[in-house]
Amino acid sequence: MRKGIAASIAVLALSLAGCTSLQTTVAPAPLSVDVEAKVKADIEVGQKISGKSQVTRIAFFTIGTDDEYADGAYTADAGNVAPIDFKGKTIHKAKQAAAYKAITASGADVIVAPKYTIREKDYVIFGIVEVEVEGYKGTIKSVK
Repeated sequence: MRKGIAASIAVLALSLAGCTSLQTTVAPAPLSVDVEAKVKADIEVGQKISGKSQVTRIAFFTIGTDDEYADGAYTADAGNVAPIDFKGKTIHKAKQAAAYKAITASGADVIVAPKYTIREKDYVIFGIVEVEVEGYKGTIKSVK
């Protein structure tokens, strides 16, 4: 009798301790926006700079030694990655880390004409992404 009660309690506890996921999608309404900014930046272009990063993906987890990332223009294509696209997220993380390293090591404000080289080794549930960014040091002198 006690085994039956214990089993019932265990089944009840397991059924209440599950995980759930909710995704809501709304059909997009046509929207057209034109934005024009009359801002001019004076950027001094300097020497060539570069940065490298490596990120390892194991199943759904990314492991890397980098914990600082550049944001903004270096992630412009991040919006094209589906939330469940772990492989794409791994590449974006490596790109952001490489850009951060290039900017901080050189003291640049921006990377002018960045070129990303992506090397990817994919073994189904395990993968390594190596990214190198090369460009020119951009220093913002003034914004008008």
